[in-house]
Amino acid sequence: MSEVQKDKAARKDKKTSRVPSEGSHGVKHTAGKTKDSLSNVSCIEEHHDALVVTLENTYQMGPRKRFPTPAILAILKDVLPSYLEEEKYEVEWSRQMSKTLCEVIRARMKELMIRRYKIVVLVHIGQLAGQSMQISSRCLWDPATDTFASWSFKNTSLYCVASVYAVYFE
Repeated sequence: MSEVQKDKAARKDKKTSRVPSEGSHGVKHTAGKTKDSLSNVSCIEEHHDALVVTLENTYQMGPRKRFPTPAILAILKDVLPSYLEEEKYEVEWSRQMSKTLCEVIRARMKELMIRRYKIVVLVHIGQLAGQSMQISSRCLWDPATDTFASWSFKNTSLYCVASVYAVYFE
């Protein structure tokens, strides 16, 4: 058998997820759930200096609890005034500040440790000059599991609208 055929056979074995028996070298079988995981771990395998973890399906089609929208609003109400209270509008500054605010809000959302949700954060900063503006967004949405929160802030020079979308990921 040529080297190419051996490589193909090895890749095929990997794809079919064949797990060696308990007596095999480098395989540790575990039972039950891990401390930090919602999935069951069926085995942990050492393979070519890498640790391969095989997880069992949870068959969980919906979230165990609803996403805490009041917690999102509390984060937005805290972050926006603390960063923007005394600031004056400048074009380059607003571009960088909107990125910074997105990162800060996303980091605070991660501290909530809510699993299986994809978080999308949008921040718009503009100059207050007597104009009006409308912001809208569209996406695929499941009203049973997905949610959002939005908060606006303004001072004498600028306005800011921050929106956080939490989309359940099966």
